[in-house]
Amino acid sequence: MKRNWFIPVLGMCVCLAGCVKMPEEQHTSYETLTLHRETVTAMLKWSAAIKGAGDVSIVSRCSGTLDEIKVKNGQHVKAGDVLFLIDSRTAMNSLEHAKADLQTAIARRDNAQLEAESNRNLARQGIISDYMLRTSLNALQSAEAQVAQAQAAVRDAELRLDYCTIKSPVDGLVGNITPRVGDVIAEGTMLTRVAGVSEMEVSFSLTESQIHALLAESGSLDKLITLAPPMTLRFKEGGEYRYKGRITSFSGMVDQSTGSVTCYVTFPNPDGELFSGMQGSVVMPVEWEDVVLVPLTSIVRIQDKVLVYKVGADSLATSALVEIEELGDGQRAVLRSGAEVGETIVAKGAANVHENDRVIW
Repeated sequence: MKRNWFIPVLGMCVCLAGCVKMPEEQHTSYETLTLHRETVTAMLKWSAAIKGAGDVSIVSRCSGTLDEIKVKNGQHVKAGDVLFLIDSRTAMNSLEHAKADLQTAIARRDNAQLEAESNRNLARQGIISDYMLRTSLNALQSAEAQVAQAQAAVRDAELRLDYCTIKSPVDGLVGNITPRVGDVIAEGTMLTRVAGVSEMEVSFSLTESQIHALLAESGSLDKLITLAPPMTLRFKEGGEYRYKGRITSFSGMVDQSTGSVTCYVTFPNPDGELFSGMQGSVVMPVEWEDVVLVPLTSIVRIQDKVLVYKVGADSLATSALVEIEELGDGQRAVLRSGAEVGETIVAKGAANVHENDRVIW
């Protein structure tokens, strides 16, 4: 008689099924936050470049041999101090020629004036024709024009001679001097820079969203400049500059390559602690009134998108696109749109959340 193997096998399967545990639904614990409005003062911080407010490039405005360098690198100079002397002999000769040409033009004008006066008297007596009188008067006008032209040539020659003596236009510190005595200098050659050091200009970039946020508080750039609080300068190594600065201007247009606007802050520099070319950061306290704040740990960035995970009454996490403005403290951001007051979001560890995860808090 055949044995029936089906019944024992079926019983074994039932037994095994009773021994295997079915997978349970996974619950993950996250820190959450219920959104609410508040007022906060944040210290906004931007990387900044420092240069003298009166920095000028010293460029040769004539050509010739560099005869003398009157200053040294780093020397403090006053406006009007002589920096360089360029061989002036050619310029002096040009001036002498121009003066001689002027004297010749003046003599010709005087002769033309005498002839015109004489012809005017003769014309009254009917001795010469009106044509001859007009011809002499035209000759006088031409001679006067030549005198004016010769006078302009003298002024040009005087300027070229003056350009041979190069002076500092501002008070400041002399930068690196590139040429040497004996070098042949061409017109337009960069000789050095003089850094105005009584005031320093610190520049930094504001994003379009940042400038819009600041304008929303003030109403206009002019009011923003007037109402902006004093700014603090921090050195690269972490120290803080003792004097405060004020916003003085904006670039007025958005840089297409960076999408930012340049802001300029002027700091006093009475002790000469600041130098052109230094790097640092500027810090400005900004009060945000009646805003919704979220921690940056609640933010998930995917390419150009920013999202948070909302937690509903069913404890399921669902993603939502949002717009934010970071406070600059490295910890928080202002929530502009995408979530409402009273909603709950995952506040910490959002990068580990998946869509429809069940969240325990």
